[in-house]
Amino acid sequence: MFGLMMDQPLLISSVLEFAAKYHGESEIVSRTVEGPIHRYTYADAQSRSKQLAKALQALGVSEGDRVATLAWNGYRHYELYYGVSGMGAVCHMINPRLFPGQISYIVNHAEDSVVFTDLTFVELLEGMVSELGTVKAFVVMTDEANMPETSLPNVHCYETLLAAQDDDYTWPVFDENTASSMCYSSGTTGNPKGVLYSHRSTVLHAMASLAPDMLNISARDSFMPVVPMFHVNAWGVPYSVTMAGAKLVMPGMEMDGESLHELIDGERVTLSAGVPTVWLGLLDYLEKSGKSVDSFKYCVIGGSATPRAMSVAMEENHGVHVLHAWGMTEMSPLGTVNWPKHGMEDETEEARYDRQVKQGRPCYGVDMKIVNDDNETLPEDGEAFGELKVRGFWVCSQYYKGEGDSHDDDGWFATGDVATIDAGGYMHITDRSKDVIKSGGEWISSIELENIAVGHPGVFEAAVIGIGHPKWDERPLLVVVRNEGSELTAEDLISYYDGKVAKWWIPDDVAFVDELPHTATGKLLKMDLRDRFEDYTLPTAE
Repeated sequence: MFGLMMDQPLLISSVLEFAAKYHGESEIVSRTVEGPIHRYTYADAQSRSKQLAKALQALGVSEGDRVATLAWNGYRHYELYYGVSGMGAVCHMINPRLFPGQISYIVNHAEDSVVFTDLTFVELLEGMVSELGTVKAFVVMTDEANMPETSLPNVHCYETLLAAQDDDYTWPVFDENTASSMCYSSGTTGNPKGVLYSHRSTVLHAMASLAPDMLNISARDSFMPVVPMFHVNAWGVPYSVTMAGAKLVMPGMEMDGESLHELIDGERVTLSAGVPTVWLGLLDYLEKSGKSVDSFKYCVIGGSATPRAMSVAMEENHGVHVLHAWGMTEMSPLGTVNWPKHGMEDETEEARYDRQVKQGRPCYGVDMKIVNDDNETLPEDGEAFGELKVRGFWVCSQYYKGEGDSHDDDGWFATGDVATIDAGGYMHITDRSKDVIKSGGEWISSIELENIAVGHPGVFEAAVIGIGHPKWDERPLLVVVRNEGSELTAEDLISYYDGKVAKWWIPDDVAFVDELPHTATGKLLKMDLRDRFEDYTLPTAE
């Protein structure tokens, strides 16, 4: 016997329809590439997204076609999120910070038919246009006044395309399992691999994101996604914030501390999300300028481990509560967020900061476990650590075109992270499997050593890598960027670890550098560091 309930498909277009109807006056604020701040409402966005859908049809885009974007966080990119997916095509967000060869590979592999680009990336596309075999048209996301001279073939101006259409358009209804959007993961070995999201998975992910124990978004909030829209759907924020009807603030390409503070203060931002490096910049600006962020309540940090010192500084100096989160491109991306549970009301300040270092616990819709090398499930006691595996309603079942082999026979996805899970369900990543340091047959967590180092007042940023050792196989090397004006020495830092970790975990040496390499999504690029220090000789190896 089946239930007698309405069977309505979960479609992305319905999210914007809802926001336009019930929160039509709520603002979407964008810092544009051209310079000025742009403001309009959800009702305006709905109308323009429908114009965009008709413009896409006029360009020959059909259901299932892939439409690529190389763009910052802004209102036109937001319209593509809804206009492309809403009409039944696939919105393919490409990370413009990747190497040109990777971008051309991704465009060709996805078989993108149209590429939309911000002004910033026109020259980048001009340099690779001959390699883009499937692209039939390019659209520059600007108006006629700012339209550049370009050698791109069959090129169009975004605003001109929209102006040629009206908004008399009804969103089509189709199967909720239809592909909606696509991102390529660079966290895998070999070529980037495509993750193909569905309307169903995206809407379910957005609904889960709103929950108090996830991103905790309401119509009363002003949310600024600092995480780029080309990085796993800006963690789903353009969907979840729209579903809530909250104010949406887009920072564009300006991610420095002063620019972020201007928007947080001027737009009364209550929530934001981004990688640790961005918040280090904001913290540095706040401390140097003496300015405040009075409206700012919560800061969701993911992409890399959040140092304990950052959580302490954000909360105690600026009244901003840090929420450590974790996820992956393959997970849409949210997997866990670190909120307290019932019974933790009397948690001491020290215990709370210790807990905040963990990546958090999953919400309904995500299941996880840790396994050993024989794929045997390990106990969730906070001590045992092994490879983290996940499954869920918005976790990929395979990569696009069937590439890669990251799922086991039971359908669990292998994340590549090494983690513990405690009895309360709090997951703590101790390392990436490729970054863990194996010393004398035991594992050392590079992440934990990094978090301790960043707690030193003389350290701006730190990374730990394994260096070959004749006796212990590998030993940790601490690579550090000093704070401006700091005269910190290696001896100071090594002694700073006393009493904080087991003696055999303490780094054997410290190397000071002017800056650390980062991936296109802001994560530490340890592969480059390992190459750079490949011939480094530790003092203990002599």
